[in-house]
Amino acid sequence: MIGLIGASGAVGRHTAAALTKAGVGPLRLGARRPSAIPSGPWPEGSETVEVDALDPASLARFSAGCTLLVNCAGPSYLLKDTVVRAGLAAGADVVDVLGDDPVHESLTRSGAVGPDRCVVLSAGTVPGLAGLIPLWLAGDDQTEGPVHRMTGYAGGLEHATESVAADIVLSLDTGGAGGERFGRPLAAWRHGRSVDRVLRVADGAEAPYFPHRVALHPLLTAEVERLAARMDLAEADWYTVFPGTQVRELFTALPTLPMDTAEQRDAVARRIRRAAEVDAAGSDPYYRMVFSLSGQDWARTCVVHSDNSYQLSGAVAALAVLDVLAGRIGRGLHYAAEAMDPHATVAALRANGDAEFATHRHTVALPDPGEMDTAVEDGEL
Repeated sequence: MIGLIGASGAVGRHTAAALTKAGVGPLRLGARRPSAIPSGPWPEGSETVEVDALDPASLARFSAGCTLLVNCAGPSYLLKDTVVRAGLAAGADVVDVLGDDPVHESLTRSGAVGPDRCVVLSAGTVPGLAGLIPLWLAGDDQTEGPVHRMTGYAGGLEHATESVAADIVLSLDTGGAGGERFGRPLAAWRHGRSVDRVLRVADGAEAPYFPHRVALHPLLTAEVERLAARMDLAEADWYTVFPGTQVRELFTALPTLPMDTAEQRDAVARRIRRAAEVDAAGSDPYYRMVFSLSGQDWARTCVVHSDNSYQLSGAVAALAVLDVLAGRIGRGLHYAAEAMDPHATVAALRANGDAEFATHRHTVALPDPGEMDTAVEDGEL
């Protein structure tokens, strides 16, 4: 039995659908309101069950008898390692769509992941797929020379779920390594280490392969740092992209908003959801990631396009489940971006139609944000 917590949510329902399409089951689909779980069709023997991810007794009942537990519930920074520990206590392997650095650090300190168990964290889009695509784009053939620099962009026009909005608010104080906030604004990777205040926020900028002018917020996350170290990069920049005016104005104001009480934080989360809805109204929703790699005399870019990030996260989570079940990810505690095979993952996402991937060669590296008109494109690979 494969247990899936958060099956009624935007990511959970896509994960369940992807697992069903892959022939994995039976599934135990859990949510606080089972009636909100889609009716399927699901694999034979599947069931829908009420579960509260914040209630240890409820989690224990749900996890009993599961060989693998998938966590798609949120807010991730509120749940922390609660779901993972419930799965481990039931003797199950665990795939967590989020479960970023705080969960990894907690599980490492406690030694909760035994030698016979597998836990995969950050098995979504960002973090997760964002740490795999640059490795795929770099490839195994180094005849052009090593990669010196990476620039990444991620964002789009889509609704913000209740959990996502809550996690955004919580990430201002938690979610990063060592008890820090999620990511370091304006920081970048330079000469083998992170450096503060290297980049700047750009409003009304042109980002490569995004259809309209956007706001670009530099954010160096622990995943980008791990990736830069793994690829031995001299430089790495990461930008969160905000195409909508309402969201970008709200995010600019976030540090000044009162968030001392739960009521104030809830109010800000509601504002985030409303801003996203206003921005998306009357527009075709989309989610896009752009990765540019460059060496001494070469450069190439990958553009990933999906209808929304939730569907893409569900697809990545399902592939992580398949990897665990097939033994392609060994025992122990892992980040998805360090455990999943980049080439196999991209090939599966392409084959399943989960996202469109386009790669381009350039005569020179893409320019910095705001100078896109000087880019030279040589065509699609």
